[in-house]
Amino acid sequence: MDPVTLRVMANALRAVAEEMEAAMVRAAHSPNITERRDCSTALFDAAGRMVVQSASIPVHLGAMPEAVAAVIARGAAPPEVWIVNDPYRGGTHLPDLTLVSPVSLDGTVAGYAVTRAHHADVGGMSPGSMPAGSRELVQEGLVLPPVRLVGADGAPTDILDVILANSRTPAEREGDLRAQLAAHRLAQARLEEVAGRYTPPAVAHAMAELLAYAERRTRAEIAGMPDGRYTAEEFLEGDGVTDAPLAIRVAVEISGDRMRVDFAGTDPAGPGNCNCPIAVTRSAVYFVVRCATDPDIPASAGAFAPVEVVAPEGSLVAATPPSAVAGGNVETSSRIVDAVFAALGQVVPLPAQGQGTMNNLTLGGNGFTYYETLGGGQGASPDGDGPSAVHVAMSNTRNTPVEVLEVAYPLRVEAHRVRRGSGGAGLHRGGDGVERRVRALVDMEASVIAERRARGPRGAAGGGDGAPGRTTVNGVTVPAKWRGRLAAGDVLGLETPGGGGWGAAPG
Repeated sequence: MDPVTLRVMANALRAVAEEMEAAMVRAAHSPNITERRDCSTALFDAAGRMVVQSASIPVHLGAMPEAVAAVIARGAAPPEVWIVNDPYRGGTHLPDLTLVSPVSLDGTVAGYAVTRAHHADVGGMSPGSMPAGSRELVQEGLVLPPVRLVGADGAPTDILDVILANSRTPAEREGDLRAQLAAHRLAQARLEEVAGRYTPPAVAHAMAELLAYAERRTRAEIAGMPDGRYTAEEFLEGDGVTDAPLAIRVAVEISGDRMRVDFAGTDPAGPGNCNCPIAVTRSAVYFVVRCATDPDIPASAGAFAPVEVVAPEGSLVAATPPSAVAGGNVETSSRIVDAVFAALGQVVPLPAQGQGTMNNLTLGGNGFTYYETLGGGQGASPDGDGPSAVHVAMSNTRNTPVEVLEVAYPLRVEAHRVRRGSGGAGLHRGGDGVERRVRALVDMEASVIAERRARGPRGAAGGGDGAPGRTTVNGVTVPAKWRGRLAAGDVLGLETPGGGGWGAAPG
């Protein structure tokens, strides 16, 4: 396929994924999707390889291939739509509900449309299904292996009733699921339009060409890196059950145009919920590879083909049932990024460490559940200061606007501002974190899963470390992973970490 036609086709396919996300955001009911945009969309080819994706959540997108493979293995056929959230059969953590639907052209499966959205409650021991201190998967919510959400007749199956019966906010869940289904119907219609302009064989050919192009470009980038073995380690600050540090150890091996990322030596899965299924670990590695290579390379299965990820089964980064995983998807994935950045940064110019946490805040009570991840400081780089008050690494969501939060939930925002001076000093300063304080207006349950409370993100090339974060209840510091109750009038505060500085400050 000539380069011009390939570029036009690539943009047409990418537009389908982007429009899927836009439709889901417009149609959803929960602020978690409509405002925070904690959702992602992608198109896969008939063989289950990611071809294009929306510019959304890194931890969602890199882990999608396992979900598609799990659905293909079950024999999915149009017009069915399948749903899965089981982290050990294609999911990430339980609140992320993934829908997969075969897309047909001229009666043949031409690919798969995928949506993944974080739902604010799917049951479990705590409102919001993100309980600090959970010890096994079933405590975190309803577990769904790959099952049909829409059957061969095009109508929702009884699984929808099961999901709604297990949520504290069933009307909101139904609205969000129907928004996802709308995105899948849109994908079918738009891909038919593309095929109408170019023919179904041309669409299949373009998908294959895009994958091959991304692989060639990525291999060329890796080939430009020095061969060798580069190691690093990071430590989680406990997992909500144990306060002992949990080690993530990694070796990045570059040989020619291939990269092998080996997590041998990483600690076994912990007793809490900061364990990662291997799909999430791969997703974190792919994110680093994307950051270390040309950003114009299409994010697809082709771009990740030269990268091999291996990890000891049953470890913190390749957990097995029944390990809990709610925090692994958000916190451990972020620290895997820190570790791989530290290793690869020995040969590729990369920024100082960013906040390394998503600062997960979950509140819930009678008839409501609220979930938020909070931005912080990004690390400075050789090119300039780090940005402040942004989501870093595996998260790419927005915040919930104060006005929406106070209308939708029994909460009052006492403060929401940049945490000035929290970024590390240096020739280029790290970005500053965020301070957010919310007052409970009714009694409610609360859960916080965070990192970087004991030590701030490290600076690079002589730059200073960023300030660590802090979580408080009525001004009293609580642990990084904390679960408890708030009485009406209590104030919960989060101060998020600043990014590390880069380079020694002048003078």
